[in-house]
Amino acid sequence: MDDSMKTALEAAAFRRLIAHLRERTDVQNIDLMNLAGFCRNCLSNWLKDAADAEGVGLSKEAAREVVYGMPYEEWKRLHQREATPEQRAAFEAKSHG
Repeated sequence: MDDSMKTALEAAAFRRLIAHLRERTDVQNIDLMNLAGFCRNCLSNWLKDAADAEGVGLSKEAAREVVYGMPYEEWKRLHQREATPEQRAAFEAKSHG
């Protein structure tokens, strides 16, 4: 497999992951962090980091819109719930453990 094909396949997998996360609005970012160690915000940060490394202008807000499919504040308003005490405790245990 050449580099061009590898890049195309990686891009397709990324797009599929983003589409999956957009569909699964029931899965909160804190759940993703607790189970996988990354969340939608991490993905948008990694996208921005990649753009920065290539000299491509991409704001934090624009990167989040790529991942969330809408402005971040709108997604939060529509889908984000307050973290439960159990979710917060699990996050703290992983963050400081």
